[in-house]
Amino acid sequence: MRYDAHDSLVAPARATARLPYLIVGTALTAVLFLGLSFGYAEVLQRVFPKDIWARLAPTIESATSPVGVLVNLFIFAMLITALAVALRLVHKRGLMTLVGAPVSASRQFRRAFLAMLVLYAVIMMLPLPEGMEPAPNVAFGTWAGFLPLALVGLFIQVFAEEVLFRGYFQSQLAARFSSPLIWIGLPSLGFALLHFDPTTFGVNAWIVVFWAGAFGIAAGDLTARFGTLGPATALHFINNFGAILITAPQGQFDGLALYSYPFSMEDSAAFWTFMPIDIMILVCGWLTIRLALRG
Repeated sequence: MRYDAHDSLVAPARATARLPYLIVGTALTAVLFLGLSFGYAEVLQRVFPKDIWARLAPTIESATSPVGVLVNLFIFAMLITALAVALRLVHKRGLMTLVGAPVSASRQFRRAFLAMLVLYAVIMMLPLPEGMEPAPNVAFGTWAGFLPLALVGLFIQVFAEEVLFRGYFQSQLAARFSSPLIWIGLPSLGFALLHFDPTTFGVNAWIVVFWAGAFGIAAGDLTARFGTLGPATALHFINNFGAILITAPQGQFDGLALYSYPFSMEDSAAFWTFMPIDIMILVCGWLTIRLALRG
């Protein structure tokens, strides 16, 4: 397996490839993110009148209202800001060094995005398992009115996760270690564990972790194979667009979903029914992007 293109992302990391830099950079990013998040929450409470905030607050944690979804998506701008500051202070490098050449990243994103749209159009025509058909959730007019902000917020969310895990962690580890088992494996493991949420997912929490780990490996491979975050960001964006803005499980991050599945995140039978489908879609997306960007 050849990852020659990955060197364009790894080269800027070599000057600070020692692990203490990565540890300090990660810790500083976490501290800054927490501080900015508290500030973000304070601003929101001052922007909304108290009576409106009292009604919105319960819907924000589980993202069961349109505003709740937007609040959860836009908080990732705090993560991007925190990482940019930590990069400059600890590694003396800019955020775009984690993304790759802007022209190449944009071109790859567009091609991967279009390929994924075609794939999802085909997938949406396939029948679902019996009893799993989604029902209307958010009125189309409401959904369309929030869509521009939702798309911006969704891009911020997926870009933040890609720039942290596939940009920062993967490039810094690749500058220190030669094996992809380490520099793809460890960020994928971290990405997977970040999704461990037994409060929300119940006994299905480890199923979600497994899926997130598989996604991390696919995104890490695309990043290393093509030398920018463009392909992985496209894969992530289309995946989350479908899961957040098209069809979501009942009661969790369904505040802006056009449709909702007739099960909750804690329904084990439904999860085991859908898991093979989700893995198949992930593998097909990974292969589709590889074919779309070949040559």
